[in-house]
Amino acid sequence: MEALTLLYWAFDSLLGLCLLWLAWRALASPDLFKAIVLFFSFGLLMALAWVRLNAPDVALAEAAIGAGLTGALLLAALARLESIEEPISPGSNGGETDIHDR
Repeated sequence: MEALTLLYWAFDSLLGLCLLWLAWRALASPDLFKAIVLFFSFGLLMALAWVRLNAPDVALAEAAIGAGLTGALLLAALARLESIEEPISPGSNGGETDIHDR
């Protein structure tokens, strides 16, 4: 019985460390798509943490809203953001007229 308690303690510690690592990586990531995927992973692990805390209703809400719905909305916003951005050619200065172009 003591070995099982030690195994639970080790799993919960690993889960907590993974949550901290995922949160840090999601916030520090310069790539928006990677940050969204890390946020989605964080939400799923957070749902698992709520299950370990014997709160299955909160875990279901976290999985559905925190990871599922929010992740999908963030991916849709990223796709819309990338479609709005216009690529600027290397030789142009963003639409401004240069003094030498006159």
